[in-house]
Amino acid sequence: MGSETHLNDVPVIDFSNSNLKPGTSEWNSVKFQVQEALEKFGCFKGIFNKIHPELIKATFAATEELFNLPMQTKLLNFSPKSGHGYIKKSPILPLFESFGFDHADIPEETEKMTNNLWPQGNPDFSKTIQTFSKQVSQLEQIVKRMVVESLGLEKYMDEIMNATYYLLRVGIYAHKDPNTITILNQNADGLEIQTKDGEWIQVKASPDSFILLVGESFHAWTNGRVHTPYHRVLMTGKEARYSTGLFATFKAGCMIKPPEELVDDDHPLLYEPFDYGEFGTFRDREYPKGADISLKAYCGL
Repeated sequence: MGSETHLNDVPVIDFSNSNLKPGTSEWNSVKFQVQEALEKFGCFKGIFNKIHPELIKATFAATEELFNLPMQTKLLNFSPKSGHGYIKKSPILPLFESFGFDHADIPEETEKMTNNLWPQGNPDFSKTIQTFSKQVSQLEQIVKRMVVESLGLEKYMDEIMNATYYLLRVGIYAHKDPNTITILNQNADGLEIQTKDGEWIQVKASPDSFILLVGESFHAWTNGRVHTPYHRVLMTGKEARYSTGLFATFKAGCMIKPPEELVDDDHPLLYEPFDYGEFGTFRDREYPKGADISLKAYCGL
């Protein structure tokens, strides 16, 4: 299956070809589809059969187990950093709570947070979260490599790949993600993205696909070559909706600025160079005030 656009849905791109390797015709075909989708929508659904359906099922089961813990246990993992640790329901978002696992692809880090929740240990939970994160991160790395190749920036490949760490968030109002790339999996419909012309379209849930979204930092690094969409979740109280999101993020201390090849008279610089960690601090400080926490508000030109 190649790329196709469903009515009122985003493009679907198939990454399951066994010959999908850099330099092959299959790779170049999918690479074109990826770049086209990210320029137009900043989003697509990806079919990636390296992640077994049983692992996806186990991850949703682990998510349900996590949120069924007592409130006092979940609150032990509160973090002052936005999107990290436990976020409880609030009057503003009465149907939403989430958990963020830092460095979720690293076994030791996942075990550490798991042991905070289950002092007696829960190796099945830890292994499920870490394995899922590791396998989803492979899709993120393929997509990022394709975008960098499409822009003719291969010489920066190691730099951008090595500047990434992963946050797994399980669980939002209309927002843009601040990171580079987000990969979502959802067990029920509810996610919507806003197109460039302002229309909201539903991204339909599918058990065999993942939803990839461009974040503001990758939008900035490409100097606007890829679009970052607003997205939201419409939630009701009729049924439990679980989703997983792997957030590929620049490491704190990384200075984000586009390669010089992407800045010219036709493509002027969109953002001042910025430190990703300081951008996160800005968001954490300004969000409680109800202020604009977009990258444009922080350092847009």
